[in-house]
Amino acid sequence: DIIPQPLLDQYLSMTDPARAQTVDTEIAKHCAYSLPGVALTLGRQNWHCLKDTYETLASDVQWKVRRTLAFSIHELAVILGDQLTAADLVPIFNGFLKDLDEVRIGVLKHLYDFLKLLHADKRREYLYQLQEFVVTDNSRNWRFRYELAEQLILILELYNPNDVYDYLRHIALTLCSDKVSEVRWISFKLVVAILQKFYANSASALGLNFINELVVRFRHCSKWVGRQAFAFICQVG
Repeated sequence: DIIPQPLLDQYLSMTDPARAQTVDTEIAKHCAYSLPGVALTLGRQNWHCLKDTYETLASDVQWKVRRTLAFSIHELAVILGDQLTAADLVPIFNGFLKDLDEVRIGVLKHLYDFLKLLHADKRREYLYQLQEFVVTDNSRNWRFRYELAEQLILILELYNPNDVYDYLRHIALTLCSDKVSEVRWISFKLVVAILQKFYANSASALGLNFINELVVRFRHCSKWVGRQAFAFICQVG
């Protein structure tokens, strides 16, 4: 009643490999790009019409197709709601986390937007996986680590102070010692945001422990770049 059945069938057939050979080699990518719009038009009650097509696209051999889906999975999660997201999108999201950097960056750029839509217990499962973003296929891909620091500043609000101390603190300290100055600069802001999180939530003991760690690691560092980092952290704070 929403979309004429022949039109929907035509859209769903775009994932057929034969179409890519005879019509357009980019047709699966076009299909992936349009999918959130089609899902919004159909509504979450008709998601079953698109579910198989989405899963087919998510496992497409072309990384550009998977990348397109990775960049829009947070939008699809809003359309589908928490229950369908947990059942049908989270497994695909997990697959994208282990994909090529070109695909992972799509997930990373909207990591906060996706995680905030999950229930707290499901969200907590990703705490340990966040540190995997520090490792990239190409170490020169510094924008990946910059994006991670930016997202973590937002993500802090989704977790309690103890989780931040146990998991996110280590990532922040690693990024503060990055070889690229742009990554270090945004990481200093992340460190200050973590400290603000502790003191805003009456976790002053965690805050004090973290400050002591910063003093030992950077203030008393034998290399000037470490001591400079400490000065910059104080400046940002």
